[in-house]
Amino acid sequence: MIIKINTPIAQHIINDLNSGDYVELTGTIYTARDQAHKKLTDAILANKSLPVPVNSVLYYAGPSPARPGEVIGSCGPTTSARMDQFTPLLVENGFKVCIGKGLRNKNVLKAIKKNKGLYLSAFGGCGALYHNKILKAECIAYKDLLSEAIFKLYVENFPAVVAIDSKGNDIFTKEPL
Repeated sequence: MIIKINTPIAQHIINDLNSGDYVELTGTIYTARDQAHKKLTDAILANKSLPVPVNSVLYYAGPSPARPGEVIGSCGPTTSARMDQFTPLLVENGFKVCIGKGLRNKNVLKAIKKNKGLYLSAFGGCGALYHNKILKAECIAYKDLLSEAIFKLYVENFPAVVAIDSKGNDIFTKEPL
């Protein structure tokens, strides 16, 4: 069964999802990779305003440039572990839902459970699939980072799997926190 979800994702929906659930997102999500995470973290630590709302879904992706007539280029997920050093602070400050691929470290697992968040796993090697789910794209922050800038995406039926649920259950391990 596929669970259809609109963004931003309401807390009661986050609470109801379980590790292993298949979801499809419709609404706004924001790309953010390593360098964007560092800038977001620096802004939080300096009490500066952020370029995206804190309840936003962060998608670990660096889209390739759009071909003529296209909204965006290939836009598949990147390895989430590269964001692990920044994720607990972001989750604690309201960025409760992120999308990437692969395992997360114990600090991320604990932060997601403590703050009742979600980690969604996107399908690696499916940049073309995700490209087709993105209806609008706009670079909104950190343009100097090029493909690692923050892009505001409007997606429709964007597929993912709940990898870590708000209770700390993780599809990558059989041991809940």
